[in-house]
This record gives sequence, structure tokens and C-alpha cells, in this order.
Amino acid sequence: MTPLNRRQMAWRAAQDIRDGMVVNLGMGMPVHVADYVPDGVDLFIHSENGVVGAGPLAAAERADPDLVDASSRRITLRPGAAIVDSSWSFAMIRGGHIDVTILGAFEVAKNGDLANWDMRLPNKGPLVGGAMDLAACARAVWVIMEHNTRSGGPRLLDACNLPLTAVKCVRRIYTDVAVIEVTPAGFVVREVIDGLDQAQLQKRSGAPLTFANDCRPLIAPELADAE
Repeated sequence: MTPLNRRQMAWRAAQDIRDGMVVNLGMGMPVHVADYVPDGVDLFIHSENGVVGAGPLAAAERADPDLVDASSRRITLRPGAAIVDSSWSFAMIRGGHIDVTILGAFEVAKNGDLANWDMRLPNKGPLVGGAMDLAACARAVWVIMEHNTRSGGPRLLDACNLPLTAVKCVRRIYTDVAVIEVTPAGFVVREVIDGLDQAQLQKRSGAPLTFANDCRPLIAPELADAE
């Protein structure tokens, strides 16, 4: 059983993006989703630093230090893109104009509560950024995160232990071993990686899992891991 790496997780999330969406990508793993949007899908990627219409990562010869995404990667722009100031960018967020925000997370509870910041992190302080606005105001919240902590603890929980970013907001979770929906009845597994059975996945989770009748293998192409 080989878990997905960070780029493969981003690729899998990108496959669920649909035509016409305005999609916000958060810092870390989520920004890589922009590099794997399927051909023919017409969307606008929003970055909270003021880019509406971000494209894939720029090639070295095209990199512009003044054109970056939420993780300070040097990016391209799609045709029709706009650059706006922070107040306009957050007006889009708070006005409910983001169809989907894809965020990283530390923990997600079975009712959809999200915890993706922690003021106890050494030398970093409370770096919540725009996540509270996004989680509260986007029409849908998807999360990309590893299924377990570095010490092996669960990130899917009955209730979050860390400070909450927003309540009952997460709808879908992409981990390195599964794709999971958050429903009124709790976590429903839609895809699981080959070599990991239901009992093993449940053991790695901190809340009850239900497996969809059409649960299928989680498959991604070979991709080099993100830095």
C-alpha cells in the first residue's frame, strides 16, 4: 500500500472541479490543484492575495516575482484574469462569490467542523490568515490533508481538539489514502487506496466511517512529490 504524495492528492482534488466554478486555493498543498485542472475545464482560480484567474505555476523563464499565489509561488494568469487589492479580494469571499475553497487542515470533525490553525506552533503564532473568512463564506469547503499525523494519530475525529476555524463547513476531504464526504450522518468514504481495507482505514480514523455502496479504488497518476 503506497499512500498518495502531495501532488497526487492535489491532482485528485482537481478532478472534481467543474466548468464555471470560482475556486479559492489555500496555502500549502491546495495551491498545487491549479497545476492539475483537467483540460477543457473553464474556471477562475481565486487567490486571497488579490489574483482572480490564477493559472499554473510559471516556467522559470516566465516567472514574475510580482505575480504570486497564496503560497508565494510564481504563477501564470489565465485569459481574462484580474488583479485586485485585498479589500476587493475579501469582498468576493465575504460576499459568497467563491464556489469552492480548498484548504489544508489539521483536523476535521464528523459534523464538518474545521481546525486548520494552531497558535501553539513554535515560532509561528496564530497564522489563521483568511481561512476563517473562506471557511465561513465559501459555498463549499474541501480539505486536502494527510489522513494521520506524523505520530500516527487521527485527523478525522468525533470532535476537533484544536481551535476551530469554522463550524460545520467541510463537505469533502482528500487524504493520502481516501476520499471522504462529510454528510449529516458523518464521514462517508467514497474512495480508498488499494491495499488498505475498510477495517484498517477505520483503525486509522478517530470517528466512525461509513463506506459508500459504490466505494471505489483511489487512483492517481505517477507525480513527483511537492517540495
